[in-house]
Amino acid sequence: MINDCELTEKAVLAGIITQNQSREQVDEYLDELDFLAQTAGVLPVKKFTQNLIAPNQRTYVGTGKLEEIKRYLDENEITLIIFDDELSPTQLRNIENILKVRVLDRTNLILDIFALRARTAYAKTQVELAQYQYLLPRLTRMWTHLERQRGGIGMRGPGESQIETDRRIILDKIAKLKEDLQKIDRQMSQQRKNRGQMIRVALVGYTNVGKSTIMNLISKSDVLAENKLFATLDTTVRKVVINNLPFLLSDTVGFIRKLPHKLIESFKSTLDETRESDIIVHVVDISHPSFFDQIEIVEQTLKELNVNNKPVLMVFNKVDAFSFIPKDEDDLTPKTKENYSLEDLKNTYFAKNTFPSVFISAKTKENIEEFKEILLNMVRKIYFERYPYNKLESES
Repeated sequence: MINDCELTEKAVLAGIITQNQSREQVDEYLDELDFLAQTAGVLPVKKFTQNLIAPNQRTYVGTGKLEEIKRYLDENEITLIIFDDELSPTQLRNIENILKVRVLDRTNLILDIFALRARTAYAKTQVELAQYQYLLPRLTRMWTHLERQRGGIGMRGPGESQIETDRRIILDKIAKLKEDLQKIDRQMSQQRKNRGQMIRVALVGYTNVGKSTIMNLISKSDVLAENKLFATLDTTVRKVVINNLPFLLSDTVGFIRKLPHKLIESFKSTLDETRESDIIVHVVDISHPSFFDQIEIVEQTLKELNVNNKPVLMVFNKVDAFSFIPKDEDDLTPKTKENYSLEDLKNTYFAKNTFPSVFISAKTKENIEEFKEILLNMVRKIYFERYPYNKLESES
């Protein structure tokens, strides 16, 4: 967790409980929003929820709830609120007019974190493109001119008197950024072609599941690995050799629920390493209470990226942190996911999968050799299918 001394601003969080989202789900989403806020340097001090059939089209939450939030903000001198969904331009404007504080939505917060974590010119260009695409329809609620940005978390934009001028500026910037990305894409595509015959393996998974730690462990590299969301934005590729068989291992940006569509679009080129890989290593944090949901989110995102029909190795990481609640013998209610032990999971759900799986701890190095052996066999199989003459030479 992030040290409190790094958290420079206090905020409240808000979400709604609907017919499509239970209270338990919303509590979990807000916990994740809390972690996102801390990653951005903000300390959440209170969470507000409301039961609604659907979000209020004008103010997201009801007017009564908004007044309750306003009283809390005023009494505690808090000047930032973060909502757990993407707000429409109208909602943003109305909420700001009532609360008189800065308002961020989940999309804006994620974009801010991406801007904070971007290191290379490529990642920075991708993030900037997504930010301007987010900003364009929201010009009417911005209160400073584009050329006079002020500090603080979140995008800053133009004032109302400059809307048309700034709209042209932003459209020109978007066109220029897209052109820059196309140039870099061509360069990176050529780099991938120049890597020769080696098999490509891509690490994918929800954010903060331990992909970079696994990357460092088996490639002996020094990719940034922190207990923060989106610690890795830039795709890192390393050559790995196991039992004299070399292959390329790439570590990619993590996925997350409600990932902004524009951000997925902007980062599709970064994820070309995943699309062009031969093997997908899907890393899962098995200690997370909602790892089942995280698996579905990653699989759905891969489908959106047209990453299909590739061999998959499921790696269930963080077994050292896994815990469960055993059921009493006289408890006849059905088991919940909290009641399944690690052995239960190994022997039931995961045993039915058609793809291989392994349970490890990258932190304590438990079962790392088994993981490497399974991965090596998958790499070897593809390698000798692709280059059968090499197999004949190795057998002679």
